[in-house]
Amino acid sequence: MNGTTGDFAALRARLQPQCDAIIGRYEEKRSALLMLMHLFQQEQGFISNDAIGAVSQMLGITRAETEGTVSFYTLLYRKPVGKYMLQPCRGLACAINGADDIMAYFRQRLGVGHLETTADGLFSYEEVECLAACDRASCMQVNLEFVFDLTPEKIDAMLDAMRAGTYDVAPAAQTKQPEHTWRLRADDQVSTGRKSPGARGVESPNNAGGVGDKSGIIMLDRIVAGDTDFFRNTRERAVTDSKRVVDVVETEKAAERAGH
Repeated sequence: MNGTTGDFAALRARLQPQCDAIIGRYEEKRSALLMLMHLFQQEQGFISNDAIGAVSQMLGITRAETEGTVSFYTLLYRKPVGKYMLQPCRGLACAINGADDIMAYFRQRLGVGHLETTADGLFSYEEVECLAACDRASCMQVNLEFVFDLTPEKIDAMLDAMRAGTYDVAPAAQTKQPEHTWRLRADDQVSTGRKSPGARGVESPNNAGGVGDKSGIIMLDRIVAGDTDFFRNTRERAVTDSKRVVDVVETEKAAERAGH
C-alpha cells in the first residue's frame, strides 16, 4: 500500500466488517472510537487523515472530535513511525537500576534521540515513564511487548535480531516512510513553551515562576513570606500578582512592542 486514496478505499472496505462488529459492542457508537483507531493503526502503522475521516463518518462525529481524542493518546501516532517502537522506561525503579546508562547506550547504538526514527525507518525511539514492571528493572517495551533486565549485551542481540528479521516480536505495519520524528508541530509548541507566554525563556521549566519571573525566585520568595491565599473548596495555593510582578510584565510587554 502506498498511501493513495484508492488504497485506503480498499482498506476501508476490507476492514468494514470488523469496524461494524466493534461498533456493535457499544450502546453509544462513539465509544468505539479508540478501538477503531487502533484497528486502522495496526493496518497502516499510524493514524492517517483518511482514517480520521472514515472513523468520524462511521461514528457520526466531527473530525475535530476524533482528532481531539486521538491527539490525547501517545500510543496513537499521527505520523508514520518505525517498524519497531523501542520504549525504555525512565521511571524511578529503572533509573536506580541503570536506566540512564541503558538509554544512553540505545541512543549511541541507534544514532537517534528521544522521539526520533532511524534513517532506514526500522526503529523509532521513545523514553517513557513507568511501565509498572519495577521488579524486573531496567525494562522496556518493543511494540508494546515487555523486555526485562536490560543490559548492553541484551540490547545488541535484540537490535541484531530485529535487523535480521528473526526477533520474537513482529514488526509493525509501515505503509509510509517515516520522517526523522513523529512529533507534530503542536507538540513542539508545547515542549518549547511557545504555546504559553508564561513559559518562555525560563531557565528551567521546573523552576519557572511565570511571566516576569524567569527564575521562579519572586514566586518562591512570596510563598516563603506567606503572601499566598487559598481558593474556596480546594487546597490549591493561589498567589495574587503583586505590583512587582506586574511592573516586570508591563516592562517586558513594552520592550516587545518596541522591538516590533
